[in-house]
Amino acid sequence: MKTPIKPVSMTLFAAASAFALAACSEPAPDVATDDTAMAEDTAPVADEPGTVVAVAQGNPDFSTLVTAVNAAELGETLSGSGPFTVFAPNNAAFAKLPAGTLETLTAPEGKEQLTGILTYHVVPGLTDAATLTKAIADNGGTYELTTVNGAKLTAALDGDKVVLTDANGGKSTVTATDVAASNGVIHVIDTVVMPG
Repeated sequence: MKTPIKPVSMTLFAAASAFALAACSEPAPDVATDDTAMAEDTAPVADEPGTVVAVAQGNPDFSTLVTAVNAAELGETLSGSGPFTVFAPNNAAFAKLPAGTLETLTAPEGKEQLTGILTYHVVPGLTDAATLTKAIADNGGTYELTTVNGAKLTAALDGDKVVLTDANGGKSTVTATDVAASNGVIHVIDTVVMPG
C-alpha cells in the first residue's frame, strides 16, 4: 500500500525560494548540555538554525555548493520560507565532476544549466530521513521524489543507506541526514545528481 509523503503545499515560486534558502543556511550551533548552566530562571535559549543557505555557508564542506548557488543567484530564493528538503553535494561530490565542468557551469553563460542542476537537488516540503526511509519501504523498495526542477529522483535503500538515482541512471549515496535548517532539512550526498 503506497503511503505518499505529503509535501507542504506552496507555489512554484515558493519552492524555488526554499531551494535558494537551503543552499545558503548556516549550521546550527552546538548547544551546551551542562546542567549547571540550565538553571530554571536563567536557562539559555538555543539559537535557531539558519536557513539552508546559511547552514551551507557555515560548513566548509559545502564551499563549492555555496559558490555554485551564488553563481546561479539562488541564495535569496533558497533563503525563503520553504520548507525545503535539500540533497546537498559536498565538496568531494563536486570534485567528481569531469575537469572543467564546474568552471563552465559557474561562468555567466552556464547560469541556466547550473540553475537546473541545483534545483534538481531540492524537493519541496520537509522530508526527514525517517519519512523517506518509510516511503521507500511502503512503496516496494523505491520512492520517486519530484524536485523543484520538475524532474524526478528515485530513492532506494542499499543496506541502511539511501541511494538516489538520477535521470541518467547516475547514483548518489546520502552520507549524512537531517541537518536542521530554519526553512527545511539538508541531507548530504556524495555525488552531484544530474537532471538529464
